[in-house]
Amino acid sequence: MKKFVSIALAAMLIIAMAGCSQSEAPAATTAAPAQTEAQAVAQTQVPETAALTGTVATDGSTSMEKVIGALGESFMEANSGVNFTYNPTGSGTGITAVSEGRCDIGLSSRALKDDEKASGLVETVLAYDGIAVIVNPANGVEDLSLEQIAKIYTGEITNWSEVGGSDAEIVLIGREAGSGTRSGFEEIVEVKDKCLYRQELTSTGDVITAVSQNPDAIGYASLASVKDSVKALKVAGVAPSEETVKDGTYLIQRPFVLVTKEGVTLSPVAQAFFDYATGGEANDIITAAGVVPVN
Repeated sequence: MKKFVSIALAAMLIIAMAGCSQSEAPAATTAAPAQTEAQAVAQTQVPETAALTGTVATDGSTSMEKVIGALGESFMEANSGVNFTYNPTGSGTGITAVSEGRCDIGLSSRALKDDEKASGLVETVLAYDGIAVIVNPANGVEDLSLEQIAKIYTGEITNWSEVGGSDAEIVLIGREAGSGTRSGFEEIVEVKDKCLYRQELTSTGDVITAVSQNPDAIGYASLASVKDSVKALKVAGVAPSEETVKDGTYLIQRPFVLVTKEGVTLSPVAQAFFDYATGGEANDIITAAGVVPVN
């Protein structure tokens, strides 16, 4: 009888121990899901940056070709899914394009007019550019005052000998109506609507080519675009350069402007480019293009 009781007690003890082990198991298995969930929450606190994709369309100033091209190329190198386009149509056309929604960002080498701002356009100055007064390298003149330049372009001075050059008629070269370079030059020199141009050309490159081929010609062009085929004159004793534009001692300078439309939200990729160009991150690229960054 005692032996039977001992066996029964032993059996009961084994069953109790088995029950205890089974009740402890869930505690071990429920701890793992709790830990996984905590890890998942921690991971969601670090947002992933989605790769930029799409197109940034710009349109406008031919004078901004060098700087906007360099910025676009750099932006695409950093974002392989992005396509950047630049349509060199001139400031006036670029302003119209962004106003009509035909591009993301307009490019203007002049400040917006009051009526353009009133129509809802917004200007953001990217950089400042000097406008160089250029002559043929064979021309002996090295320096002109702002007053002399004004008199040349309005026809009061017609011969290079009147300003220290050779006895030859001055050939006036300029840009077409609506050009930001022309507008900037004429406003700064105070000869708006008074210039007696022999030729009015549709791009900065055409002006440089025309002056390089005519020893008696004078023209103007964006400092960033000037080539060795022409000579940039000093103005009031100051040569055009990044330093003299930045410190304000060179008198003929104008803004390079990014134009957007109030109330129109840029696409994520266009906004990213805008922020990149204006936020200071790209200042070295802007400077290398020959213009002076604002930030």
